[in-house]
Amino acid sequence: MPDDDAPATPAGPTPDAVFGVRRSLAQRYAEHLVTSGVERGLIGPREAPRVWDRHVLNCAVVAEIVPDGARIVDVGSGAGLPGIPLAIARPDLHVVLLEPLARRVEWLREVVADLGLTIEVERGRAEEPDVRRRWEGADVVTARAVAPLARLASWCVPLLRSGGMMLALKGASAAAEVERDAAAVRRAGGGEPRIVRCGAGTVEPLSTVVVVERVRGSGRPAGPRRRRGQA
Repeated sequence: MPDDDAPATPAGPTPDAVFGVRRSLAQRYAEHLVTSGVERGLIGPREAPRVWDRHVLNCAVVAEIVPDGARIVDVGSGAGLPGIPLAIARPDLHVVLLEPLARRVEWLREVVADLGLTIEVERGRAEEPDVRRRWEGADVVTARAVAPLARLASWCVPLLRSGGMMLALKGASAAAEVERDAAAVRRAGGGEPRIVRCGAGTVEPLSTVVVVERVRGSGRPAGPRRRRGQA
């Protein structure tokens, strides 16, 4: 690909700190985003110059609060965000990309195959009964720019095991959504939503994550897991 189209890599050691020896995989994924991802409408052309900070690293740093060996369902995965960066940064994770649009599913499968990642890609919506039966009992459900918190909780919390976490990557609206939708989150079976910032020393601004634990209507029982970070 032409050098002018290459995604800018942040200066300094931050990508190495997040991806380690798999940095080259992250770079190749970023290249997919700014080439075929733009051509096929998965990200906008204006996002290409900031694909590392705004997309790849912004998602990967959420690994700080993901338990070891977690089973993750990435709802409304779109361009594979945050599921693919998490899978690159944390090869111990078991990631499923759930996406309803056929053209996006096709792109995701092509990219996952090219990167050689052990990721499952499924076409479907989290609220569909067949999807829930297939993927319920997840340790973590992730979502980025998918829906307001109340609707997101109604889709994602039923996929979690008891004690599992929904991690919703949000922007400036996070605090307002938590205040507005906390009651709806509880009705969906979640606990009190809380805001966690990830990526200190790596990304600026920090990644904002709304964390919701499933507290009732359990799936499979919680297993003993050690967390890498404090959520």
